[in-house]
Amino acid sequence: MLAILPRSLTRPRGIAVFAVAVLGAGALVACGGASADPPGGATETVLGSSKEAPPQVPASWPLTGLPGDVVERPALAVKVENVRAARPQSGLEQADVVWEEMVEGGESRFIAVFNSQAPDVIGPVRSARPMDGPILGATGGLLACSGGQQRFLQQARNAGLQVLTEDSGGAGFYRSTERSAPHNVYLNPADAWSRADDDHRGLPVSELVFADSAGAASAARDGRPAAALAVTISAAAKPSWTWDEGAKSFWRSERDVPSESAAGVRLAAQNVIALAVRIEMAGGADAAGSPIPDTQIVGSGSGVVLAGGKALDIEWSKASERDPLTLRTADGAEVKLAPGVTWIELVPAADGDWVVS
Repeated sequence: MLAILPRSLTRPRGIAVFAVAVLGAGALVACGGASADPPGGATETVLGSSKEAPPQVPASWPLTGLPGDVVERPALAVKVENVRAARPQSGLEQADVVWEEMVEGGESRFIAVFNSQAPDVIGPVRSARPMDGPILGATGGLLACSGGQQRFLQQARNAGLQVLTEDSGGAGFYRSTERSAPHNVYLNPADAWSRADDDHRGLPVSELVFADSAGAASAARDGRPAAALAVTISAAAKPSWTWDEGAKSFWRSERDVPSESAAGVRLAAQNVIALAVRIEMAGGADAAGSPIPDTQIVGSGSGVVLAGGKALDIEWSKASERDPLTLRTADGAEVKLAPGVTWIELVPAADGDWVVS
């Protein structure tokens, strides 16, 4: 299906990113709503006294750039499993942003970030890894996982996240009788949001920058034609994306098998981003004795952004765990994405690859 481009038109080894989105802005409208606040500053004067005005609610959802009745709630990041036994997953089709990272044995795992939509259920939920805190530090909010080594959970807390785990008996987690352990932990996101503490209740800060329209996105405006993106994270993880002009989205596949959610919805995105990242070993091993990879998201490197059926080579950087991920073109211009869902592929620079065709 994919034609290999000349080397000058392909990404150097080691970068990949996806953007998955639910089709259409209407599909991304969340339950509930909030009215817009009146214009003005943080306070207003009434009869010579001062009172606090209600917080300003943005006109668009911060993690998608799509308009809607924005509900003031934090980002909810959920560790979702991606081995064969975990598919099809529940809730991925309603995520605003999905990060794909390499874990033990070359398998991949998702960090699915929810804000504009509230699925009934998300899962299978698995454990945290060392890169989760640095990946999510700028967005803030909640990290829900089945558990994890205490050093990794503490790293996530140090990055500013509130960590919710099934191991601690937290409300909202349950085990499905339809799957065997460890692929049977699921989460009710409404329960997770209800557990947000005072420091983690506000809207997320988006590190992604969105154009006013899909046609004004940097890749759609200045990129080269891109019908497909084939990514190699490892021998075990080889996702791909195919552009659908009618749907105005990229469709995701796993080894050429179309990716669908448990509800039968094809996984799609308006933006797909591939980033070349350095991989180190975190030290120690998982329960099976396998070394634990640690994706180095703090740093810089090259990448590619796909939107509107086109691809644009970029450079990425992130100064610290809590600083945003910055995407720029070769001439230093800020990269703007198409409003909608974004999937980000974290591709090992030494052993991974991607091909745009």
